[in-house]
Amino acid sequence: MLKQQRADYILSRLEELYPTTPIPLDHSDAYTLLIAVLLSAQCTDERVNKVTPQLFELADNPRDMANKKPLAVEKIIKPCGLSPRKSRAIVELSNILIDQHGGNVPQSFEALEALPGVGHKTASVVMSQAFGVPAFPVDTHIHRLAQRWGLTKGKNVVQTESDLKKLFAKESWNKLHLQIIFYGREYCSARGCNGTVCEICTVCYPNRRTPPKVNSA
Repeated sequence: MLKQQRADYILSRLEELYPTTPIPLDHSDAYTLLIAVLLSAQCTDERVNKVTPQLFELADNPRDMANKKPLAVEKIIKPCGLSPRKSRAIVELSNILIDQHGGNVPQSFEALEALPGVGHKTASVVMSQAFGVPAFPVDTHIHRLAQRWGLTKGKNVVQTESDLKKLFAKESWNKLHLQIIFYGREYCSARGCNGTVCEICTVCYPNRRTPPKVNSA
């Protein structure tokens, strides 16, 4: 298969497997989604979903969160890892939302990425899932799968994101990044498939016998 043929097949197969793509992080609005995505850095969605009910009981909006001490937030989010840094970021960005954005989550990449603890991937998730703006959030898992499937030779997530955006239509991005995540967790995990086991890997590369070299993000 040529690269575009692989991309077309992958898109079609993932649509069959995952016609609906519920957001894995529990949230009620753009603000709670932003906080949940921030917490998910180097942490599983499952663990984040166990922590956020208590956190959002403490404060589920910028005005309430801005009045909390970072230590109070840190005690709750400790299971997510990096809790001192994440707790400071949550309180600080809540203050910024009040001071600069009227208490609302801004609807632009530039403004989101200017917030403490918010990188391009987090901003992309919020823009795509909260506001419906086409974006293709790429984390280390999507980076790995895209290489296994021969969609990119990217040496980092930035390059991989650029390559994927060229292969897939813009209207598919918001749903596709979740479909890839779901497939990776179920069939093509780091340990469960080395590039020679799952359906997509074997269809894309039927003659592959050894694991492909994958650039770390």
